[in-house]
Amino acid sequence: MTILRDEGALTDSRWIDAFLRVPRHPFLPRFFLPEGDGWVAMSSEDHGWLKRVYSTNVLVTQLDDDQSRWDAARFDGPLPGTPTSSSSMPSIMAVMLEELQVSDGQTVLEIGTGTGYNAALLCQRVGDHNVSTVDIDPVLVEPAKAALAECGFKPACAVADGAQGFPSRAPFDRVLCTCAVSTIPPAWLEQTVPGGLIVTTLNRPIGAGLLRIVAGKGATGQGRVLGRDGRFMPLRADRLSSPSLLLAKHASESGRTSRTKLPLNAVLSTSSRFEFFAGLELPNVVAYGDHLLHEDGSWTRHRTIDGEHFVEQGGPRRLWDDVERAHGEWVALGQPSRDRFGITVTPESQHFWLDSPRSDHRWALSKSSK
Repeated sequence: MTILRDEGALTDSRWIDAFLRVPRHPFLPRFFLPEGDGWVAMSSEDHGWLKRVYSTNVLVTQLDDDQSRWDAARFDGPLPGTPTSSSSMPSIMAVMLEELQVSDGQTVLEIGTGTGYNAALLCQRVGDHNVSTVDIDPVLVEPAKAALAECGFKPACAVADGAQGFPSRAPFDRVLCTCAVSTIPPAWLEQTVPGGLIVTTLNRPIGAGLLRIVAGKGATGQGRVLGRDGRFMPLRADRLSSPSLLLAKHASESGRTSRTKLPLNAVLSTSSRFEFFAGLELPNVVAYGDHLLHEDGSWTRHRTIDGEHFVEQGGPRRLWDDVERAHGEWVALGQPSRDRFGITVTPESQHFWLDSPRSDHRWALSKSSK
């Protein structure tokens, strides 16, 4: 708790109280830990389990949408796999909960039940009768309900596609999505009272981040990209294709090499002021190691040798030239940070803008390639 306050993730005394009162360990009887190129299984029977549970780290609870993978890792040792559910870093959870700006007595819909820990924190804050939570995976919902009940909470839990909201419990004063989306589902706006808030994260290969949207009438809303960052696994329907598959398409190709003044982390680091703008200007470009890749076959490889930066490019267009062009435009605009961008959502379109909804600088949201 001290760490969360020191990091600035927790500032509201009511959320501080919720984190103090709600234990994390009932929601994490077992999980995976990274080891080499794979994952090992840890349970409550293991030495160090409780210390891991109360660390500030994300803890992966499912691989490849398959609960049997934990048993396999338990008996066969470290296994490869892609995380598909987790208990997020407490600091990110705290940031999102505070950005929700919830008040006493307000109703909240959580998209992405997961382990149930985040729902428990919401129950502690506003009362379980005001909390609804949905998850598309029935294998996750039942254990979450059991852990919530163990802690004395009984929110409305359902197995449902989070993109459709929870119509039988609507309307809501607040919607919190603990998974990332490529575009804002209209159902969320339709099921939120006008003036209510939606907090979610973006599912973007480059320049993801946290949004808070004020709901309007029907499927409309307007909001801002938040300065405090938070990133989650994507909503199942919004998962991206594996960058390794794109890389494999040109693994044997060679391209033209040139110098560049830009380091790769200027484009990809979450601490870079340029990262969010880069994502707007480079839609559907994904990163994999020292590569940037696009489904059209374009690619670039970035290397740093003795302090100098080099890029090799191939495919139908030169991706790094696009990066440098975007960086030049970003500089010309005054090097805007992510919190200068906003979002407008209507039934007809969804787009970002710089500084004002009336800005000439706009970028459409679109579903990223699968």
